[in-house]
Amino acid sequence: MIRPRFLLRLLGIQRILLRHGLDEIILATHLFRPLRFVRHLNPANWRRGERPPRAVRIRRALVELGPIFVKFGQALSTRRDLLPTDLADELAKLQDRVPPFPGSEARAIAERIYGKRLEEVFASFDDEPFAAASIAQVHQAELKGGQSVIVKILRPGMGKQIDRDLAVLLTIAELAQRYWAPGRRLRPVEVVREYEKTVTNELDLMREAANAAQLRRNFADSDLLYVPEVYWDYCRPRILVMERVSGIPVSDLKALREAGTDLGKLANVGVEIFFTQVFRHNFFHADMHPGNIFVDATRGEDPRYIAVDFGIVGTLDPRDQHYLAENFLAFFNRDYRRVARLHIDSGWVPPETRVDELESAIRTVCEPIFNKPLKDISFGQFLLRLFQTARRFDMQVQPQLVLLQKTLLNIEGLGRQLHPELDLWDTAKPILEQWMRERASGRALLNRIRDQLPDFGESIQDLPQVVSNLIQQLAEGRLRVQVETPGLEQLRQQIRWSNRRRYSTAAAGSTLIAGALLVGLQAQPTWLGWTLLALAAALFLWSRPRAGG
Repeated sequence: MIRPRFLLRLLGIQRILLRHGLDEIILATHLFRPLRFVRHLNPANWRRGERPPRAVRIRRALVELGPIFVKFGQALSTRRDLLPTDLADELAKLQDRVPPFPGSEARAIAERIYGKRLEEVFASFDDEPFAAASIAQVHQAELKGGQSVIVKILRPGMGKQIDRDLAVLLTIAELAQRYWAPGRRLRPVEVVREYEKTVTNELDLMREAANAAQLRRNFADSDLLYVPEVYWDYCRPRILVMERVSGIPVSDLKALREAGTDLGKLANVGVEIFFTQVFRHNFFHADMHPGNIFVDATRGEDPRYIAVDFGIVGTLDPRDQHYLAENFLAFFNRDYRRVARLHIDSGWVPPETRVDELESAIRTVCEPIFNKPLKDISFGQFLLRLFQTARRFDMQVQPQLVLLQKTLLNIEGLGRQLHPELDLWDTAKPILEQWMRERASGRALLNRIRDQLPDFGESIQDLPQVVSNLIQQLAEGRLRVQVETPGLEQLRQQIRWSNRRRYSTAAAGSTLIAGALLVGLQAQPTWLGWTLLALAAALFLWSRPRAGG
């Protein structure tokens, strides 16, 4: 049963869409299909030639629909793999221009959450909002210890409003996907589901605080990026308290020049920060638009970035990390077959995809790009065109890669705004190549073995009992080899493998135990223990069945 408030909101949304001349979307969703003649009564349809483009009308409608729809439009603008270019460009213009709620209300919310008057919590609290966005607003305050902080407070009733509007968005998306022809291609239900996860995460300010703390720890010993400190004792799910920082907005080029900032170096540092986050830390700030980035200009020619707003972060699966780095390197080496093979090996496209066909499609996309100097090649556009091409081969949408693409587009656009001659590849290539070398190094291998050693140790503890049971069954004649196929050759192969495994298991087990003991006791020479472990692994591998016997 549809609740009255839900129905009223749905009708209100449709009224706004109709006012902006988007009646074709409403009618296509099947809600008003019996009333098609009504579109001819809409005065906006009498002068169709004077209407702005559809993408502009959609953007204006989202602004009028309110903050949640504005944020949805912003998130949607990053899905260039799904949207027409004109619509994605127009939605990218959306900015949070939300009036603040009264400071007295913010104070009341905070006092209700803390269970005491704000004078007992803070030395001072500024009722006038410092900044306002669609989900929360920020106030300046001072702790009892004298630290200057910002207090971020969720808007009142935001949870219920988001639940209601998400339900409406999902209803419209389901209807559009079912009855609107372009809806099948644009997959609006999938887009809304993805947006739902993002906006729900942003409602938990403790999650944002944890993101900030992780990012601060990652750059604790770096001069590239400064992340404000989180004051955990004052944080709650609806309140975030962080160190107040000051800097020049990264988009204020005039102020940066007046401060003597080296803009070329600043642009390169931004690129280095991005690739460091993605490939070294595997934890990246995924909302690095100019409004969230400041510059500490007090350092003169050695500028440092300052980041704020950590509601959206991204991580990559180690396989995605590896394949993404390999893709970048193969792309700039024009090894299109390698790019195609990486897409298949990573599982981004179905395994039955023909390598030669995908290679040809990628070459068609990439070759025109290389007519430009490297400094004029856009990484973001490369990813976009690569994903669009792969989509023809049923490439599965990878949400984590979409976040990465969005962040890369932000960083690249920001870098070239600071320094138009920025050669992003010149900065990124050494980082990628060094990261790939480190992954393949012996030290990295030993580190991975060390990390897995506790699990390995658990298995070793069970190994003597397993070997004992095997020997006892062999001595009593109870060891049986189960053959599930009638073929004689297969039977012979199974017997050969069983014999080989029987004889090698005891040797491998003994070697494994000896090596583990030497490593665990840190006996000298240390190489002997690792050699025995490697020998045990080789024996176990040798004992595995092989094709043909």
